[in-house]
Amino acid sequence: MRLRLLSCLLTLGLSAPALAQYSQTAGSNAPAAERVVEQVRNDKTGQLEARARFVPVQRDGYGNSAGNQHDLAVDGAFDGQTVAVIQLYDFPFDAARDALKEKGFSVYRWSNAVPPVKEFEAQLEKACQLWLISGDQRRLSDAHVAVIKRFFESGKGVYLWGDNEPYYADANAVGAALMGVTMLGNLRGDQVVGLEKSDGKAHVGVRRSHLLSTGLEFLYEGITIATVQPNDALEPLLYGSAGNLVSGFYDRGGKRAIFDGGFTRLYNKWDTAGTARYVKNSAAWLANAERFGDAVVSKHVKRTPAPNDQR
Repeated sequence: MRLRLLSCLLTLGLSAPALAQYSQTAGSNAPAAERVVEQVRNDKTGQLEARARFVPVQRDGYGNSAGNQHDLAVDGAFDGQTVAVIQLYDFPFDAARDALKEKGFSVYRWSNAVPPVKEFEAQLEKACQLWLISGDQRRLSDAHVAVIKRFFESGKGVYLWGDNEPYYADANAVGAALMGVTMLGNLRGDQVVGLEKSDGKAHVGVRRSHLLSTGLEFLYEGITIATVQPNDALEPLLYGSAGNLVSGFYDRGGKRAIFDGGFTRLYNKWDTAGTARYVKNSAAWLANAERFGDAVVSKHVKRTPAPNDQR
């Protein structure tokens, strides 16, 4: 048993730098304390020494842990990486763009337009992930969907955003092609939900203890939302206040995707609980550093010790 434990610890130690893009609290919804390092003078030697202590985590106005240090990724972790966005429902994307920039992502966006297939494929070669914000009518051709499927099969992340009926036309077309998933319906949301809980009949809230929900105890669900239909491909991420599955994630065979029925979170009540952090966490997770490693992680982060490395 001791040898097995030692082997596990050595393995963790050797693999730790690969996780340097993540914060100290990655995977925790509600960190109780955070580590602060201070310079303190030694009474005997008179020399300044680095000493660590733990302090209570500050909360924002909605009850989530405050500060970018409680996001999934450290700031600048993905400097040089691009999020490609096809936005087929018109709303300002500035807030989301600014949030993504904090983690190093730039955004290449087609606004209310579908690019020619060759242009689309060429731009995707420069991106680490694709976000599709659906409109009310199918606008992507089968050729576009085929490009997205090849992108997904290569391990690059895909975020499919829909909303209340009928604003999920292309999200459903791509979701069905990639993972066999769809969304339907129109439910009034406009609530902040807490951590996932069940009354025995329905689930409500944010998934506990996952990288995507790092630092999130409360999250705004969106105004009017669609419901992700029952399937075996997705794991639940967010249940709405009505007990419907608003978003789920795919994480199999080195491939990652998120399927979401509430794109109003991207612009409506942006400053409500958790939205900016959720957007940043999603992009950091979809970058799939666990698969691509140094190819997607910023150089200055690669040389930084991992959060749990206290050496």
